[in-house]
Amino acid sequence: MFAELSEEHIKYREKVRKFAEDVVAPKAAEIDESGEFSWDTFKKMAEFGLLGVPFPKEYGGAGLDDLSYAIAVEEISRVCGSTGVTLAAHVSLGTYPIYDYGTEEQKRRYLIPLAKGEHIGSFGLTEPNTGSDAAATETTAKLVGDKWVINGTKRFITSGAIADTIVFTASQDRSKGAHGISAFIVEKGTPGFSSGKDENKLGLRGSVTSELVFEDCTIPKENLLGKEYEGFKIFMHTLDSGRISIGAMGLGIAQGALDASIKYAKERTHSGKPLLKYQLIQKLIADMATEIEAARHLVYHAARLKGMGKNITKEGAIAKLYASEMAMRVSTKAIQIHGSHGLTKEYPVERFLRDAKLLEIGEGTSEIQRIVIARQILGK
Repeated sequence: MFAELSEEHIKYREKVRKFAEDVVAPKAAEIDESGEFSWDTFKKMAEFGLLGVPFPKEYGGAGLDDLSYAIAVEEISRVCGSTGVTLAAHVSLGTYPIYDYGTEEQKRRYLIPLAKGEHIGSFGLTEPNTGSDAAATETTAKLVGDKWVINGTKRFITSGAIADTIVFTASQDRSKGAHGISAFIVEKGTPGFSSGKDENKLGLRGSVTSELVFEDCTIPKENLLGKEYEGFKIFMHTLDSGRISIGAMGLGIAQGALDASIKYAKERTHSGKPLLKYQLIQKLIADMATEIEAARHLVYHAARLKGMGKNITKEGAIAKLYASEMAMRVSTKAIQIHGSHGLTKEYPVERFLRDAKLLEIGEGTSEIQRIVIARQILGK
């Protein structure tokens, strides 16, 4: 099944899968039910090296490639979507922008503790009145002396309330739209910066999703990330990469749903024989496996291209679009195989379905992905 992977990648998959099954899976249902973040799991992921998979060892990372990172997100999400999205948001959104655009001083100060898992990273883009239209950012940044003064609110921010470091966007000149936006770094505990309410969500309940509030928040001039007015470009580049991790989450959730369905179909009997013996069940499983494998090729292809330094705007969007919608289709079929049992918390498939829905929304909705893909094909 994994013939397209190198021996090193296959061994890494096996290593992460064992960690996921031994450490992450036992708490998956519990944190989903309680809606509480597992600090213990996060600490163990840090010790295992998952929080810095694609970053160089000189910056505290594991020094592996982007395909290894996609595999890691896939395997963690296979047992727990909440933990998978925490990992993906930390690496792709909270840490990668600093690695890609930070100064050497910023990398030493922020990237190293993030890659080591000593700190949690987050990414603030969405606002109460702006989501898909990121160019309409209402949060403002004004340079006063040697300080930036920030005012505004971010919403639906993964790990926002628990993050030590947040990369975020703010507009220096709203009349310029996307061309007036810059990117910044803020640390937890900065005066004028606080977290608002945490969302009570349908799925991914073991991850923290928060509102962030800036009220005359002052940050040092050197906390500008990249150059002034390049924030929109920085965040679009970040989302291109982040969409691969969302696709990897889709793979993991779907694979988990398929695994659970096969197990159930082997154990459950109808009219004296296992469900797996019925052709209608076999068809559902065959369709699920086919879609997962197709998505896996798309996600791995995008990850490999990223590792080669290629532009992945189209490939990332395609992988994210297909894998996220595939995860919804597969988890829906998984519930169908389980019948009424699939609607209960006795089995994990109802959790997989709830967790999968976010993937069609976060980091650009399915509708936005289609716009991105069409523009890449037809021209802007």
